Amino acid sequence: MSKQHEADSGSTAPPRPQRSFIDRFFHISERGSTVGTEVRGGLTTFMAMAYIIVLNPVILGGVPDANGDYLSPVQLTTMTALAAGLVTILMGVVGRAPIACAAALGVMAVVAYQAAPAMSWPEAMGLVVWQGVAIVLMVVTGVRTAVMNALPHQLKLAIGVGIGMFVALIGMDNAGFVSAGEGTLLQIGPPGGDGNLVGWPMLVFVVGLVLAGIMLARGVSGAIFYSIVIATVFAVVVHYAAGLGEDAWGGGVPSLPESAVSMPDFGLLFQVDLFGAWSSAGPTTAGVILFTLVLAGFFDAVGTILAIGSKADLTGPDGNMPRTNQILATDGTGAIVGGLSSSSATLVFVESTAGVSEGARSGLSSVVTGLLFLAALLFSPVFTMVPAQAASVAMVMVGALMMTQVSQIDWSDPAISVSGFLTIAMMPFAFDIASGIGLGIIAYTLLRTAQGRITDVGWLMWILTLVFTFHFSMHALGL
Repeated sequence: MSKQHEADSGSTAPPRPQRSFIDRFFHISERGSTVGTEVRGGLTTFMAMAYIIVLNPVILGGVPDANGDYLSPVQLTTMTALAAGLVTILMGVVGRAPIACAAALGVMAVVAYQAAPAMSWPEAMGLVVWQGVAIVLMVVTGVRTAVMNALPHQLKLAIGVGIGMFVALIGMDNAGFVSAGEGTLLQIGPPGGDGNLVGWPMLVFVVGLVLAGIMLARGVSGAIFYSIVIATVFAVVVHYAAGLGEDAWGGGVPSLPESAVSMPDFGLLFQVDLFGAWSSAGPTTAGVILFTLVLAGFFDAVGTILAIGSKADLTGPDGNMPRTNQILATDGTGAIVGGLSSSSATLVFVESTAGVSEGARSGLSSVVTGLLFLAALLFSPVFTMVPAQAASVAMVMVGALMMTQVSQIDWSDPAISVSGFLTIAMMPFAFDIASGIGLGIIAYTLLRTAQGRITDVGWLMWILTLVFTFHFSMHALGL
């Protein structure tokens, strides 16, 4: 049919629907999502990681530095929410990925139990700033991207599965569903118990978990988010009906606050000493601590980004996400922001997988999560109503959903099966993402070489093997 005939007959192609600026900027439609889904995903991610607003002040505020000084828990609460909100929004706008950021647990432990006893708090936070600077430089020079590209695809899959198990264990522990046992490494039930599930808060967790599982099985969109909301409402009813005290819930108390508003305290902002650690603790001690901070932050973030990209189906043939450099640079910037705010390094948070499981695929969900963290500066009494038993439901279900990647691993290849197993198992067993990645890298390099396939390893994997070998042997070497 000629163009003239088409014009005469009035036949025209249907006009394409106009996409909003937000849709185009965040590539929402291109990634198969909607604005509503992104908002719900952002809400789910916030609920899954809001516990950090309470946990970070407990850990950092409970440890004295070398001078016997403590950080203020009230000020830490403000700084934790502020840093998480700013960096997460930056991740959404610059990285445009469904990745939220907050005070990293692995780095937090190094700062509290390794850095603070050897120096003052401002000096310890100065090392956190240098950690961020080092990570940004690694991004600028291409080192961090090269490391991600050097990891074998099968090992990347194992990292995702291992992080899923790690997240699930954190959720079960936060809910009191599992704990350290007496005479056993782990037991079912809360700490100090007899290995049984007891208490009304435990019922809240179980009910939420059952509801989430049923809704997922029925294909309900927003299953994890709705289960958290329902479990929180149920917890409020249980709290008052059973007359429970605040200490019964652990993190987050499902009681109606006297006031919805609390004023933030910004007293810790910019309380940092960039150079004092090298003289007060000595260059060797400061250098080893900085090396540990960089290693922990670097590989925790690499593993988390790979896992989120795979779960969101945003990875290309090389296993990497779009705008990887921007994501990595924002992550490094988050360490700098965390140090300047004395809240510890603010890095990519593995609980972002909760929002991804709800359908989040773009940076809009991160903007939503970040705005909620900023809102928590004023409305923290409202946000802390969500008990750990309700929020932990998301983390356990995320672990179950991320386990599906295990079927794509080639278990018939000994080099893959052993390194993959160590990667998966050691993340929850060692309670550390970086340790799982490190042991997996060492095993893969050695076993591939033993198979006579040293050319498949690559020189960068050998360097990573040496770095992690040094890391695991530092204490034996007296460093």
